[in-house]
Amino acid sequence: MIQLSPAAAKEIRRLMLKQQISSNCCRLAVKPGGCNDFFYDLSFNNQEIGDRDRAFDCDDIQVIVDPESLNYVKGLKLDYSEDLMGGAFRFHNPQASVTCGCGNSFSLKTDS
Repeated sequence: MIQLSPAAAKEIRRLMLKQQISSNCCRLAVKPGGCNDFFYDLSFNNQEIGDRDRAFDCDDIQVIVDPESLNYVKGLKLDYSEDLMGGAFRFHNPQASVTCGCGNSFSLKTDS
């Protein structure tokens, strides 16, 4: 359901080490707002996994998704790349109809 590129997995591990995160978990959520309708929130903390949360094992990293965000991230591929402006995570969501230039905000496809 969710895929991490090798570059994304490497950057997540680097951030976890830098922030002294003791678990191999990160949390991915979709929240209203941003340049379009929704934005991705990727956090690294030692939060407990809730009963209704879903965990995806991606390259030995558990990506935790809350039930409200689950429908928005089906088929999501997370990448990391660096350019002249610096490094950033890139979200490739097959359900998105519009993606902001920042790559962090999106609108969903609508059935017409």
